[in-house]
Amino acid sequence: MKKSLFGLLAVAALTAGCLTLTGCGKKAAELKVGATPVPHAELLNFVKPMLEKDGVKLVVVEFSDYVKPNLALNDKELDANYFQHVPYLESFCKDRKLDLVSAGNVHIEPMGTYSKTIKNIADVPVGAKVSIPNDPTNGGRALNLLAKAGLIKLKEGAGIGAVVGDVVDNPKGIKIVEVEAALLPRSLEDVSVAVINCNYALEAKLNPVKDSLFTEGGESPYANLVAVRKGDEKREDIVKLMKALQSQEVKKHILEKYKGAVVPAF
Repeated sequence: MKKSLFGLLAVAALTAGCLTLTGCGKKAAELKVGATPVPHAELLNFVKPMLEKDGVKLVVVEFSDYVKPNLALNDKELDANYFQHVPYLESFCKDRKLDLVSAGNVHIEPMGTYSKTIKNIADVPVGAKVSIPNDPTNGGRALNLLAKAGLIKLKEGAGIGAVVGDVVDNPKGIKIVEVEAALLPRSLEDVSVAVINCNYALEAKLNPVKDSLFTEGGESPYANLVAVRKGDEKREDIVKLMKALQSQEVKKHILEKYKGAVVPAF
């Protein structure tokens, strides 16, 4: 009788313990997301506790380039990634024949022009070297920014896919140097002006609001998104991730932490 009573009590204790978890023997679902460090990984780490409460264990995998995160996602080494905008994702998938899609927008990072030698974009000297990203979509974005700043003129219809060959007027004879995006901050030692993506600028302690000579306006179409394999957009853990990243808590955090260098896109 004592043995039987002990067994019943043990079962009751185990059952009560299960009620405090997500389920007996069931662990929080693990969601592996690739991201570049700033601000993407920072924002993912910010929502970790929110997702933990919602039964999702977020694992953030950091990358320092723009190629590996999409390849890793396609190869199912990741569940999602967060580092790119729509034009880049579409161009990358077209070139590599990948089936990746957006699960939703999170923020915009204004691209800016930076210099260690001049204080005003109008003071760019004749024949100056200007570095821009060497990937197609960010390169086109940088060329459009230089055109808006009045340094060059692009042929009509060049659009966001502009290439250096689309420059039809270059009054100062600037020399455009294409550099891997992650190395653009270092290129400031060798060029008069560098056009730098915001995440790499922030990593180099450059603030688009304070340090940029000329930056994109609020009309920028380059909202950064969370990418997933096609068909995974409605996965429960992905939906929970987007709910967290597009929450009012994240919007407030972005505005307070980045002070205009990163802008919410939801």
